[in-house]
Amino acid sequence: MKFRQVFCASDYATAQAAMLAARAAGADDEDISLIARADIEMQRLPSERLDTSTDMLPSALRGSCLGAGLGVAGALVALLIPAVEMNVAGAALVVLVGAMVGAWSAALVGSTVPNHVRRKFEREIDAGNILVVVDDQREHEAQVRDAVRRAGATPLPFHDASVLN
Repeated sequence: MKFRQVFCASDYATAQAAMLAARAAGADDEDISLIARADIEMQRLPSERLDTSTDMLPSALRGSCLGAGLGVAGALVALLIPAVEMNVAGAALVVLVGAMVGAWSAALVGSTVPNHVRRKFEREIDAGNILVVVDDQREHEAQVRDAVRRAGATPLPFHDASVLN
């Protein structure tokens, strides 16, 4: 499992220095990404470094759980009403369809929602800062944080296991 750290750089030169420092401290190149305001992303940042992820996958997981739960409730009600003539296989199908519909609809909504890092640090992004996001192994956390701090970026209060990355 990887651990996510977020750093704030005031300009692209500082963000570049922070990326180099993170790599030197043991972070893999593909585990480093940047988040910035749209105009800065378009003009200055290399496209392979941009974190353009949305909340789609976590939303789909939540939606499938909610849909399955609603499917279980509906199936139980249908099993208790004799006029419906529902059997156990039909109840299982209702639960499966509920999970699928929940995942699909939540994924559609989640695809329009920016990821949680972008939402949490919206103020820093709007101010023109560039966020350097490092997803790395827990054992490199202190070395990466110290190296990136020495490069001029400020660690932001964000602690999250990035299981879905």
